[in-house]
Amino acid sequence: MTLAVVPPPPVSERVRVRRAQAGDPRAFEALIAEHDRSLRRLAFRLLEDHGAMQDAMQDAYVSAYRSIGSFSGEAAFATWLYRIVYNACIDELRRRSHRVHAALQDSLEHPDPALGPADALAARSSLAAALARLTPEHRAIVLLVDAQGLSYAEVADVLGIPAGTVASRLNRARAVLRPALAADPTTEDHR
Repeated sequence: MTLAVVPPPPVSERVRVRRAQAGDPRAFEALIAEHDRSLRRLAFRLLEDHGAMQDAMQDAYVSAYRSIGSFSGEAAFATWLYRIVYNACIDELRRRSHRVHAALQDSLEHPDPALGPADALAARSSLAAALARLTPEHRAIVLLVDAQGLSYAEVADVLGIPAGTVASRLNRARAVLRPALAADPTTEDHR
């Protein structure tokens, strides 16, 4: 008779948070790993610079590690992390004395496989340019709602503003983006 090795059941986020709050660095690392990709995507789009994004992420993760004990669980853990990353990005923008543009290859994260390389490049380039015209807060709102799928209430928690303000600022940001996206033949308007 052979005994099968059964993997342990997955640990819930709530349990990992409690373990991290108790000082378990592996639990904290697991929490960060779960959200790292979307947080980095937000930071890169806000800062438009890979090096600045790396600096902001390092600051954000150190801040999150130091303040994990203050996480109350009232909001989702991801929302709490988005808030920390957003604040680190705003701090990074304040520290910069001049704007550095992102390398084009950094904005070509996941091109649409149905498009040819030239079409994908044009689509990413026009979207990146349109996003760059937005204020960091408007850019964050668009990215958190449209790219990350957060609710208005979650975005309000991240940015520390009322949900109604999220809706109105999202509307204004989309109005700025709409002409750039309408001129792009690779996008479709689903009204």
